[in-house]
Amino acid sequence: MYENRFGTVVVRRDGVEHEITTFRSDHDYADFRRPHRVEFGDSIEADLDRRDFTMNALAWGAEPGGTPRLLDRHGGRADVAAGVIRAVGDPRARFEEDALRILRAIRFATTLEWAIEPATLAAIRQTAPLVAQLSGERIAAEVGRILAADRPSIGLRLLEETGALAAISSELARQRGVGQNKLPGEDLWDHTIRTVDAAANRPEVRWAALLHDVGKPSTAADGHFYRHEAVGADLARDLLDGLHVPRATTERVAHLVRQHMFRYETNWSDSAIRRFVGKVGPASIEDLFALREADNEGSGVPRDADGLPELRERVAAELAAGPFLDRTDLAIDGSDLMTELGVAEGPEIGRILGALFERVLDEPPLNDRDRLLALAREIAAGSAPPSSSPPASADPRE
Repeated sequence: MYENRFGTVVVRRDGVEHEITTFRSDHDYADFRRPHRVEFGDSIEADLDRRDFTMNALAWGAEPGGTPRLLDRHGGRADVAAGVIRAVGDPRARFEEDALRILRAIRFATTLEWAIEPATLAAIRQTAPLVAQLSGERIAAEVGRILAADRPSIGLRLLEETGALAAISSELARQRGVGQNKLPGEDLWDHTIRTVDAAANRPEVRWAALLHDVGKPSTAADGHFYRHEAVGADLARDLLDGLHVPRATTERVAHLVRQHMFRYETNWSDSAIRRFVGKVGPASIEDLFALREADNEGSGVPRDADGLPELRERVAAELAAGPFLDRTDLAIDGSDLMTELGVAEGPEIGRILGALFERVLDEPPLNDRDRLLALAREIAAGSAPPSSSPPASADPRE
């Protein structure tokens, strides 16, 4: 298989694909990402000179008939031994050629836990705004790899300190300097970084940990952040949509952000537990617990604070008693309301179905078509009694 524009040949051997690329040189990086033209050549030296970092500018081989040797024109071997990330040649020129190298340097520093040498780091600070020129997919891929590292905080701090974070998300960058009543001397961005490091290493949980308080800067008032979880869910969705993250992942992350401020109380009834699980969704409940554990640790309190162990046990008991219902499992739907009750299409249908679901959570045997239609008539007429259990309350912590 050939990729003629870049001179790449893929050779399959023993079920493994090996990429073999022609020596080449690049010219005219007008969009800070891709060269306008590529010239093929016959010089390994020229090919190595166009690489991004010294650790990637090493070659092993020989001229025909010669003895194999390591070709190291830029001190890559010494940098690998020292755990140093260094741009090849003029670092600013390398980043202006391809702004993705900015994020790659930070990602390598995170996943390898190596240091970026001072001149290269200074060039990243100078060129960081160019990250905004990259495609959403490229940014999401690199940030995703940073989030999947053992210590994402390394990369997150570098993103913020160099200015690259502002080119990715102005809302996240605004967290620096926002005060919180959590750990002394630490601001909102410090809390976010702690939370990400403490989060279970699953993509949706790590993204949600990064974005769980993204709504706080825009909702700050009188030392509080009212409804920041609702604002944050919308901001998280907008950011991930802009990065072209798969829709399913985006919606799961936004949902976790929206639900992360729950507050459990020991006097919750069984129906309140069912209501909580119904609101969160059985498929998301473990990720939400994982997010709360990380948020607790990021706040300087025990991971199992807020009665999480008891809530986990009660949720597990309700799930085990299953099958557990969500709104799609109701015995009637919007079409039934329009056909049987003459309800016009619109918000009223959602209101009635929501009220029916709340009643079914209180009394599961109510999930019968005839009984639900009768109850729907009462709700539509305003004569149905309210649900007996209060909704899950929000966590007052800000």
